Amino acid sequence: MTGDMKGGMRDDVDTPAARIRFDQVSVDFPTADGSMRVVDGVSLDIANGEFVSIIGPSGCGKTTLMNVVGGFVAPTSGTVLLDGRPIVGPGPDRGVIFQEYGVFPWLSVRGNIEFGLKLAANRVPAAEREAICQRYMALMGLSDFADHFPKHLSGGMRQRLAIARAYAVKPEFLLMDEPFGALDAQTRSAMQDLLLQVLATEGKTVLLITHSVDEAIYLSSRIVVVTARPARVRRIIDVPFGYPRDGRLQENPQFAHLRTEIRELVMQEYAAQARQTSGVAANTAD
Repeated sequence: MTGDMKGGMRDDVDTPAARIRFDQVSVDFPTADGSMRVVDGVSLDIANGEFVSIIGPSGCGKTTLMNVVGGFVAPTSGTVLLDGRPIVGPGPDRGVIFQEYGVFPWLSVRGNIEFGLKLAANRVPAAEREAICQRYMALMGLSDFADHFPKHLSGGMRQRLAIARAYAVKPEFLLMDEPFGALDAQTRSAMQDLLLQVLATEGKTVLLITHSVDEAIYLSSRIVVVTARPARVRRIIDVPFGYPRDGRLQENPQFAHLRTEIRELVMQEYAAQARQTSGVAANTAD
């Protein structure tokens, strides 16, 4: 089920051809005190149709890894390949969903979903655009709110809208950064189930950034545990449950065992990060 990795790559099993490939990727950010490394030597393959979660301490570099795939951040060294080609910037093949909902407050539900379909990269005729809007409003339970603005929607509904807007342009890859982190527990659970239902219908390759061990296990086919900053791959874990899934899975003893195992890994990295912070504070005081 689990195993330590060499450079983040599994060498004990055969894996399908990678759609996304990190090859010894490092990222440095400039600071007032000089260059700071936030990602260090990450190698990872993500195959077609996989749901891969990255989990680790806050501020360790998880979001930076997603932003590299999104084309928002360039590696300082190493390469990230998408279908064998280096990523050089954002593209319509990658839909991004953030924790902050990422919807336009000045557009209605319909207007938000239509937005990407009016851009040059994804433009479709008006009739097709309307059909796509209707499909995703129905899929996300938003049909009765087509003309409502985001300020009139609950948090869960705004996140459903963000997913609908991302899906409407038919990206092959879904990049999700703590998409349900701001929701209450019950709404978060409902959103996880909805995401699994949509993926069963649509089929995507997904990269999820999360702090929730339970969420990572429930949604993912693989989980990548990363270290305290700079982010390195500590372990890659194959989730041993098939799809479809529902809430009963979380009562499975194997689910509980896996939760304990991953939490221990993550808490070890939180402790390492706390030691880093304490060291910085001590040096500053000196």
